Amino acid sequence: MTETTALDAAHSAMQAAPQDDAARLRFFERLADAELFLMLAEEAQGENISPELFDVADGRFVLAFDLEERLARFAGQPVPYVALSGRVLSAMLSGQGIGLGLNLDAAPSSMLIPSEALGWLSETLQHGPEEVQQALSEFTAPKGLPESLLKALDAKLATAVGLAQNAYLAGTKTPGGGQGHLLGFVGAVEGAEPALAKAVSEALTFSGVEAGALDVGFFEASDSAAAALARVALRFDIPQPEIRAEPLPIPGSDPNKPPKLK
Repeated sequence: MTETTALDAAHSAMQAAPQDDAARLRFFERLADAELFLMLAEEAQGENISPELFDVADGRFVLAFDLEERLARFAGQPVPYVALSGRVLSAMLSGQGIGLGLNLDAAPSSMLIPSEALGWLSETLQHGPEEVQQALSEFTAPKGLPESLLKALDAKLATAVGLAQNAYLAGTKTPGGGQGHLLGFVGAVEGAEPALAKAVSEALTFSGVEAGALDVGFFEASDSAAAALARVALRFDIPQPEIRAEPLPIPGSDPNKPPKLK
């Protein structure tokens, strides 16, 4: 039985509601988070890669698949490839005039994504949260947040494997009487705070919710605030990694060092 992936589901929802901006945003969020297998013209040389380029009536495209089996089925023979995230691939292709052929002839999510859409995605992903200091007097149960945001947070945090123990979504009150909402991460890995804050910012962006609708905080499991959150907040469990041998680095695995096109 053919596996249905997150990209397949998001693509199906987008196709079923072509006028629904929220469905289209969710598809591009899944694309950014997905691990993609990019077909190469030759084996990668260190950080340098040469994607296989295809010219069609709609322009020039590279081909990528969200499962290795789909790449193999399309190619029909062994071909060189590299695995990298959709966000890295969109940044790599942005401004190159090259689009993406996604899962062509290999899945329900088969489609051509034009270079302009990849440029938009890359630019959108560059937006980040602003850091502010705010005193809080009380945590409460979250109220009034759209279901689309809750689903977006759940999907986004599922990709933050091992970056924190868990997260709590709570309402907040300030000493001055202000109210808001906060997503509090507990036990975040040192140095992971910016990535987690950006993940929340992206969940807001791709769910169509105003960026100011949700603050982000970081707490240790021993903090009294963590215990207070646990009593009233909505909990999100964050997947933890399996213990295994350290894999070899591959081109594109570090978003700060994307592979170089040849």
